[in-house]
Amino acid sequence: MRPSRRLELIPPYLFAELERKIEEQRAAGVDVISLGIGDPDTPTYPAIVAAAQAAVADPGTHRYPTNRGRREFREAVAAFYERRFGVQLDPETEVMPAIGAKECIFNLNLAFLDPGDVALASDPGYPVYTGGPTLVGGEPVLMPLEPELGFVPDLDAIPEATLRRARLMFFNYPNNPTGATVPDGFFGRAVELAQRHGILAVHDNAYSETTYDGYLAPSFLATPGAKETGVEVFSWSKGYNMTGWRCAAIVGNADAIAAYWRLKSNVDSGLFDAIQLAGAAALDQRVDASVEAMNAVYARRRDLVCDALAAAGVHVRRPQATIYVWAPVPPGFGTSAAYCEFVLERAGVVLTPGAAYGRSGEGYFRISLTTPEARLLEAVERLRALAS
Repeated sequence: MRPSRRLELIPPYLFAELERKIEEQRAAGVDVISLGIGDPDTPTYPAIVAAAQAAVADPGTHRYPTNRGRREFREAVAAFYERRFGVQLDPETEVMPAIGAKECIFNLNLAFLDPGDVALASDPGYPVYTGGPTLVGGEPVLMPLEPELGFVPDLDAIPEATLRRARLMFFNYPNNPTGATVPDGFFGRAVELAQRHGILAVHDNAYSETTYDGYLAPSFLATPGAKETGVEVFSWSKGYNMTGWRCAAIVGNADAIAAYWRLKSNVDSGLFDAIQLAGAAALDQRVDASVEAMNAVYARRRDLVCDALAAAGVHVRRPQATIYVWAPVPPGFGTSAAYCEFVLERAGVVLTPGAAYGRSGEGYFRISLTTPEARLLEAVERLRALAS
């Protein structure tokens, strides 16, 4: 059997490779501490689990769901967006469930790209921003995130010839992998660019509910004109400890969502109704206290990691959002991959090389905060010992 040629165009998925390396080391007897994958280590909040249990027990949820989504789900998302972001959404036409943000972002490529069309992709960024366009015959064009601009791309630097071919633009704030928050004015510039060139702007809103130090992340759709030219993909995975549930929603431009619906109705049968009802329960205001308590845990872990790195001579920007710390590779290592291999072999700690997220990630590594504090402390002590 021969895989398709399109499959040969993309490398093995980053986190599948990480899992393989971890198992390899553990099989060799190494006590591995993984700070590589951003998968919350604490359970989904009890109120959400209770709602899911009740929904699963209801025979009415056992049949095929509609791709369009249950009314309860769509109305809960619309109510949440108005309460949380001040954004008004029509639950009939501007909200639709997705089977996780990754699936949604990939399928937007199928819905909007023809062979040879360009998708502008944040670099470094979530691998599906580039893998998705490649698999459907499009061309991902990288938008380097400039540290001096606050880890946003210089939109004025994109060549006019590229903009004429662009159909999609992917960006993400709070940002994975850098932990950056969106600087004032960037969303407005993105809207203006998308309107001028007929591009669908896609904001991957996976981390808006994971914030610290009083910071509240905005929605892209709160930007004037954003709904006319863009969509936002909202995910329950990180803010509600629901990575395995595969619960997300696409919200915003009604025409774009109608096109996405047309595609989805041909490729899957929709998000399980019980998951939709659990997702609706998660957005109830009474769950906010659980989100805030989880954020306090992540803030403690962030401070522990940043303080330990500083003591080892690695100075990092303390992030106000996400579950990641983005740190420069210490001197003496040619690449981020070389440093992360060194740390894994010498200290049994898994880090993610920045270059795995794109060319502009070279020179950095990412630490995930989704590890219990005792193990996290042990991991950073091992890193500090390596540096001494």
